[in-house]
Amino acid sequence: MDATPETRCTKCGRRLRNYSPDGMGPKCRAKVRKAGRSPEIARRFKAHLIESAVELLEMGGLIPLRDTGKNAVWLAVSSDGIGAYRTALAACTCPAGLRAVYDCNHRIAAHIVALAS
Repeated sequence: MDATPETRCTKCGRRLRNYSPDGMGPKCRAKVRKAGRSPEIARRFKAHLIESAVELLEMGGLIPLRDTGKNAVWLAVSSDGIGAYRTALAACTCPAGLRAVYDCNHRIAAHIVALAS
């Protein structure tokens, strides 16, 4: 009998058969990658921030916190891996999200995940 705990996809909730470092299944991962390359994301955000957001998603640094249907909130891991920020489509609690003119990579990652839905 297998003693490993059952893991589920963080995006759709399906059971994962194999370990996934980002917490997503293969179909959800493909949807997120496709959304990261979409022209809507490329037109709206800067290229180096999109790369940072895609890296954040690939490392599993965006964890769903709650989804009320109207607004989803994620927990985004900081670049040093020690801290975490609450992020949504409209705002982020990181220093760049609080005072910057452009969207931070945490919010861009949230947009990519929302677009993939």
